Amino acid sequence: MLDVSRLRVLVAVARTGSVTAAAKELHYSQPSVSHHLARLEAETGAKLVQRVGRGIRLTDAGRTLAERGAEILGRLDAAEAELSAHVGLTQGRVRLAAFPSALGTFVPRAASLLAERHPGLRVSLTEAEPPEAVRMLRAGYVDVAVIFRYDTGAEEGDIHLRRLLDEPSHLVTAEDSGSDLAAYTDAEWIAGCDRCRRHLLEMCERAGFSPRVSFTTDDFVAVQALVAAGLGVTALPALALEAARNPAVRTVALPDSTRYVLAATYGEPPQPPATAALLDALIESTGAHSLAGTGNS
Repeated sequence: MLDVSRLRVLVAVARTGSVTAAAKELHYSQPSVSHHLARLEAETGAKLVQRVGRGIRLTDAGRTLAERGAEILGRLDAAEAELSAHVGLTQGRVRLAAFPSALGTFVPRAASLLAERHPGLRVSLTEAEPPEAVRMLRAGYVDVAVIFRYDTGAEEGDIHLRRLLDEPSHLVTAEDSGSDLAAYTDAEWIAGCDRCRRHLLEMCERAGFSPRVSFTTDDFVAVQALVAAGLGVTALPALALEAARNPAVRTVALPDSTRYVLAATYGEPPQPPATAALLDALIESTGAHSLAGTGNS
């Protein structure tokens, strides 16, 4: 009998085109993917992949099994969704991945709402930055991914997005200041994750200069500690300041600096009942969110 986990690995390799990409999508190590492929070949008695330079490609047998495997896995996923709908919300689980400042602010309220309304439903939470959260969503490890982006953009293929919250970025300094970035042309700057760094560079470019980035960290607690120590200035989104605010820093909202917080789901609606209930709780928790306490002080 074919092992479903190994079949999922083969399908991922066929879909992504490489062991490296499949490993990232499935959150496996590359040796683990290679091991699963070797075991699948042993189980089937067929040569499924062949080496080509530094990479691999599927044989005719491998492509045939991958095509049938995708159908099998799709049917298994559909059966799981139908069973979830049959069971309803009296038991079962729903899984959420979210970036740190969302987990530190509105996500716990959403989880609490869900627990009150559906006490038999288990909620699991995983911390993940947006690219990783979307990979987990595509691979079936989570049911909802809370992500952010700096443009409204279009939906990405079979990923469906619901807008939860618009949050401004704030200039964070050690002393009271206005919101004119150009006043900090000669300052040392502290940058965050790749997406946040790009957003910072774009804001500074609109202000007419290129910032001199001296420190890089995506830990918003560490960022504020660096600012408080007089080692630089930065820009942080409102949720990060609400999740953990250093009393020694000063903040002011920046114009034209909106970050969009979104709930991502995979596949065509309607969603399974547990996923739909989680989405409703997220929408309610962010609808009542005021982003208070991030003003200048």
